[in-house]
Amino acid sequence: MSTSQSTAVAIPADAVETGNRLAFWNFVVAFAAFALALPMGAYQVLERSGFFPAIDNAAVYYASTSTHGVLMAFVLSTFFIMGFGYHTVIHTLKMRLWSPAFSWTGFWVATLGVVLAAIPLLTGKASVLYTFYPPEMADALFYIGATLLVVGSWFWVVDMIVQVVRWKKENPGKPIPVIMFGTVMNALLWIWTSAWVASEVLFQLIPASLGLNDTLDPGLARTLFSGTLHAIVYFWLFPAYLVMYSILPKEAGGKLFSDEMARIAFVMLFIFSVPIGFHHLYMDPQQANGWKLLHMFGTFLVAAPTLLTGFTVIASMEIAGRLRGGKGLFGWIKTMNCKNPVVMAGCYSLLMLTVGGWGGVINASYSLDSLIHNTQWIPGHFHLIYGGTTVIMYFAAAYWLWPKITGHHIISDKLARIQLTLWFIGMWVTTIPWHYLGIIGQPRRVDTVHAYQQASGLVHSWDPYMLIMNIGALTLLASGLLFVYILIRSSMSGQQATEQEREVSYAEAIHPPMKVPNLLNSLKFWNWAMFFYLVASYGYPVLQFFIIGTPESILWGV
Repeated sequence: MSTSQSTAVAIPADAVETGNRLAFWNFVVAFAAFALALPMGAYQVLERSGFFPAIDNAAVYYASTSTHGVLMAFVLSTFFIMGFGYHTVIHTLKMRLWSPAFSWTGFWVATLGVVLAAIPLLTGKASVLYTFYPPEMADALFYIGATLLVVGSWFWVVDMIVQVVRWKKENPGKPIPVIMFGTVMNALLWIWTSAWVASEVLFQLIPASLGLNDTLDPGLARTLFSGTLHAIVYFWLFPAYLVMYSILPKEAGGKLFSDEMARIAFVMLFIFSVPIGFHHLYMDPQQANGWKLLHMFGTFLVAAPTLLTGFTVIASMEIAGRLRGGKGLFGWIKTMNCKNPVVMAGCYSLLMLTVGGWGGVINASYSLDSLIHNTQWIPGHFHLIYGGTTVIMYFAAAYWLWPKITGHHIISDKLARIQLTLWFIGMWVTTIPWHYLGIIGQPRRVDTVHAYQQASGLVHSWDPYMLIMNIGALTLLASGLLFVYILIRSSMSGQQATEQEREVSYAEAIHPPMKVPNLLNSLKFWNWAMFFYLVASYGYPVLQFFIIGTPESILWGV
């Protein structure tokens, strides 16, 4: 950490209160969405297996799949990241928010968007599988609600950027605290990547769904959405990495291995993550193979910050283990304080990231992706990275933050460890069968896999794996409900958090930098770098639709 972060500076009490309230209510929306999404996820797995004919219902399946995806991928992640960011900005920069009214306006705009989008989702009028791919169309209210959610989140982006710019003016030459540097990099990532889906929705989907446009070009729409479709994964992943770099080492009893390496990883994650969307369009004819090849190489580059993160975090944990008395090459592992929920979650997350990351490299490869892209392999990979690696660190952050923002002690660290372990086991038991089913050809996104199994002559060959995935899904459901129970009971209990539990402090680096290279403390340079990289990778692929036109336009009402 920077010395500026570790210096004792009093934070105005009203600033702390504002940050805590914003964090709390963003977390309330995030975890309420999570609680609603849990039974829908379990239902989809059970329905797909074909073992329970009484619950077979295509309309319910597609509505629940769409709602589950939106709640988990867009609502849980966005509101959690905003809440985490507001708490972080107050306690690292030690400044009041420039305009609390502005921050609350963003929260309520985003919340209104969630409510509006939920209406068509829950009534089956937006069963588009949480993607924005025409000609599959949802009710206009869904697109309006999704747009408001994104616009509301842009208020948070402005807050993060403005606060850091103000802090830099008041602290010239000082390094931005590393957790805040990562947070503002994620804010920049989000504004760039969300702009793609926002442009698709505003200029194509909303006008078409309202009957204002007679035609719509699905090739252009898919190209625009590709700018969001994969980069959003790193928006979700960023806070998990922030917890690993800035909270996990201290909770483990050690120090961050390197402040500079953390900054390099954040910069690489920002730059490499957005212009790589074409690996989702490998089979689409609208884009030439050369552009797909360029995006394939860009996708491989994203592995670099992940490998750097794995090295730095494990090195930080080794430092903690050796400070606790660990000897020999691997003796430090035995001394890890895995009774601490943050440490336990960090270990579980890194294990899932290791396997899920290698799966991502396979998805990036043109030849291999063409074999597995429309199979159950993809949900297996996606859930292992997001539901596993990322969400388990959301749990860890919530356990760490809850006493600090509510003043109430977590009712039981033992229950928290049980919940995390159930989630870890459930994620493996669910996703390993999915990976294998994908390899042997089970399609994804459809509710009729058992009918396909019969028609293909694959009678009973999938059944053992679908039975296992059912067990995994129910384990995840139990774990998720236990997490929600722990937070609710903790908030209602009379157990006040101790002064130590309410203290907010982050891991310091072994050698806290007095000064870092300007490139590792700059927002402007990397923002311009992103602009030019996007122009190079997306400029012509988007402009071609306006220059030469495409024959894929759909005439509505015909």
